[in-house]
Order: sequence, then C-alpha cells, then structure tokens
Amino acid sequence: MRYAFAMTKYRDSGVDVEAGDRASAAAYKHAASTFASRKGMIGEPVYEENGYAGFLDMGDYYVVQSDDSTGTKIDLAFAMGKLDTLGYDLTAMVADDAVCTGAEPISISNTLDVPKVDAEQIDALLSGLAKACSEQKIVVPAGEIAEVPHAVARGVWSATVIGVVEKDKVLKPGTIKEGDVVIALQDAVARSNGYSLIRKILNDRFGEKWYNEKWKHGKTWGEIFLTPSIVYSAAILSLIGRFGEKRAINVKGIAHVTGGGIPSKFRRVLKKSGTGATLTDLFEPHEALKDIIAIGEVTTEEAYRTWHMGNGMLIVVPADEAEKAIELLKKQKIAAKVAGTITKDPVIKITAWNGDEVAAS
Repeated sequence: MRYAFAMTKYRDSGVDVEAGDRASAAAYKHAASTFASRKGMIGEPVYEENGYAGFLDMGDYYVVQSDDSTGTKIDLAFAMGKLDTLGYDLTAMVADDAVCTGAEPISISNTLDVPKVDAEQIDALLSGLAKACSEQKIVVPAGEIAEVPHAVARGVWSATVIGVVEKDKVLKPGTIKEGDVVIALQDAVARSNGYSLIRKILNDRFGEKWYNEKWKHGKTWGEIFLTPSIVYSAAILSLIGRFGEKRAINVKGIAHVTGGGIPSKFRRVLKKSGTGATLTDLFEPHEALKDIIAIGEVTTEEAYRTWHMGNGMLIVVPADEAEKAIELLKKQKIAAKVAGTITKDPVIKITAWNGDEVAAS
C-alpha cells in the first residue's frame, strides 16, 4: 500500500494553475485580435478580459458564449462504468458560467472525443446531459462524436453554451461596495474541479483501483466522488430574471467557484470594484473532501485554492435584499446562506471550517 507525500499540492498532480492562467491570457490576446474583423457588424464582440463568457453585440441584446469540459472527472466515470450523471457536471460547467454574466443560457452543444465508439456509453452520457438540460430549460441543438483512437485513451467531453441577455441586465460587479452581503450556495462534493489532485491522493493511498475501496456510509470512494454537480442556472435566473423578465433581486456579481477555488474566482468578481470580502460563515466542505485533505495532508490554504470547499457559487447583493434572495433560492431547492460581507480592504479573508484563516489579495 502506498501513502501520499506530506502536504500534497495541486501542482503535484500535474496541474499548474499559474501556467494555466498565463496560457489563458495568451489565448485571449489572440482571440481578441479577431474582434476588429467584425467591427460595425452584427455580432461585434465586446472586450471582456477575465470574464466568464464572451459577449456578441446583437443590437438590443448580447449573445453570450462560453466553453468548458468535465475535466478528469470523466476518467473516474469511465473507470467505474457509470456515465449517466456526468451530463450534470458538463451542464454546470458551462451554464453556470454563462449565468454569472446575467445571461439566460438557452442552448448547449457538445463534442465527445472517444478512442472507439460505444453506443451504450454514448447513450448513457447523452441521456444525463438531456436530463440536466431539460431541468434547466436549456436545449441541445447539436453535437459531435469523434472517433479518434490514437488521440485519446478515454472519452473527452466538452461543451459550448449560448445565452442571451438584454444590455441593461448585464451584471455590474463594478457597483459592488462595502457593506454588501455575500451569499453562498451549497454544492454537493467536489463539483467537477480538482479531480487530478483527488485521484493522485487516493491513488497514492490505495493504488490504481482506489475508486473500489470503501469510503463510508456504504459507499466507495468512486461513488462519493462521482456525485454530480448541482446546476444553479435556473435558480439564479429566479433572482435576475430570464430574458424579458424583470429582476427580482439586485444581484451585483456572481462567482462560479470552479478551478482555482474561492480566492481565484471571487477575485474576478471583486476586481472591478476594488473591494474585498470577509467570509466567516461559508458552508463546510463535504465529509469526503475533508477526508481527502487529511489523507493528502493538504494545507487549508491549498484546499481553498483548489476546490470550492462546499460553496459552488458566491452571490453579492445589497444587505437589505439578502433575506429575500435566500428565500427565492430555497424555493428552487438550493441551500443558501449569508457567508460574509464586502469590505473596502481589497483582500479576501476566509475563516475555514477548521478555524484556520486564509487571506488572498
């Protein structure tokens, strides 16, 4: 039996977040170089660096577009032979990015690269996607299945979301100010991020078949970490309104907490206002994630920079609208609570579930 090295970091699993940020910046620079080609035309792009999605000007409204994938969570799904829930993860990754702009996601197209076409596997994957999208009132108008035997060892699944938003309903995080309230939305286990580190820690502890090892409550490690992501899109739209609907809550900014954790994703939202936040009452991470942290001896700071730690989204609203916002979210069966406040000091301060303090500038 093998054991994890002390103080395991995300980089130890082969993922370099800083290099990824540099690559994203370089990629966006080249993407932006295409914008001038549609100047003055329908679909003229809007420059939005570090945003959750791209905006295309359609006259009275914007079309919003974003892409993502299930990451290495799909490797776990294939290893276990259970593929019917992964569609929720794919939907969450793209739809919940688009809604952070204020847009209503309306369609998701997807591309599946596989070494060999297996009709039963594809049926399971797409049935899950169809179910997740139908629940959110999102359609799947197109897709692509590519058989590429020498390019991938297992399936790689990615998607593009299209959303629409009236120009006067685009969220304005620049209006966030001291005294505003931060609402946290609870997620299940680990969403679809940080799985490279999860797999490394458990592989070092239990070996290659770690997903068959018993965890707790009659479940294996594989079963608990295959728990699908909660999709927040429809619930968020109950606050900000679908296309043509009035806004119920003055939502100023939304952070979808995926790769990079709370400090990275929430900083994106607060950057335009130059504010910070004190988060003293976040949801606790799932029991299985706490166990991973203990087994891998992951520091508290590294954990909050890798996983969402139980908090799939953070929403900023005026203090006097927080109670109504939480009530509306609960009607949509989303657990939510006030997690902290916005501060003038541009530092994000987190009180962790174990009492540790994490600060990020």
